[in-house]
Amino acid sequence: MKSLFEQLGGTYTLQGDYYLPDLALPTEEETQPIGIWGQRHKRYLQDHKRVTYTNLLTSGNLNAYLADINEQAENMFSRLVKEMAKMQGVTEQLKTKNQMVWVGKMNSIRNAAIEVVNKEIIFA
Repeated sequence: MKSLFEQLGGTYTLQGDYYLPDLALPTEEETQPIGIWGQRHKRYLQDHKRVTYTNLLTSGNLNAYLADINEQAENMFSRLVKEMAKMQGVTEQLKTKNQMVWVGKMNSIRNAAIEVVNKEIIFA
């Protein structure tokens, strides 16, 4: 009598004295590069959303999901930096006049944008 696993097309391999099921994760069709935002979200999923992480991993969709999250976060970050710089009057003219002030303001803007992206996309 075949087990349900065998009825569904599964096979076993003899390992020492035991028959172990032949299991493998599905392969993702295309591997996309994952940037810093995708890596941060992956770490968040592993630490705080284990079921979601495991479901994405075992279905073969983790890489595509993380690449999409990375793209969304990168787009939001770029847009926020541009908008905040425009609102605060941080221009190329300021950069040529007083580079240290420009660097300080841009660092502040970038940090604020990172916080927004983390809250809205990465840790959501």
